[in-house]
Amino acid sequence: MEKSSGTYAYNRKAGFNYELGDKYEAGIELTGIEVKSVRAGRANIDSGYVSIRGGEAFLMSVSIPPYQASNTPKEHEPERYRRLLLSKKEIAELCRLENGRSLTIVPISMYNKGRKVKVGLAIGRGKKQFDKRETIKKRESEREIGRSWKHGN
Repeated sequence: MEKSSGTYAYNRKAGFNYELGDKYEAGIELTGIEVKSVRAGRANIDSGYVSIRGGEAFLMSVSIPPYQASNTPKEHEPERYRRLLLSKKEIAELCRLENGRSLTIVPISMYNKGRKVKVGLAIGRGKKQFDKRETIKKRESEREIGRSWKHGN
């Protein structure tokens, strides 16, 4: 996924730390201060994950700092749990996948769709250390091939 003008935050670590599977799109419940901050590109979703509790999905460990620190209410919490807006059918499917096969639901990106802020989610299975090394080797070899083509060798 390429970071476009409509993408506010992108989780670059997700593809490295997880083998990504099915993708979902969810709305997110934000306050006005948080919406302004997200649109300013200040959201950090790198360490985020989704947890399903009581038939609802929540986005955890995502930091959205205040838009203007001086005008922010004292009760604003940058890392609070944010409810995701999914259908009951999608929540049931995510809950089954998360609990059944020890998979993690990770946020991939935060973007706009019309006037709404959406979160792209993916089902991920944690990579082992040797898988990560293989990913690094593959990336470096592709980079070397690109350099050799560029220089005409």
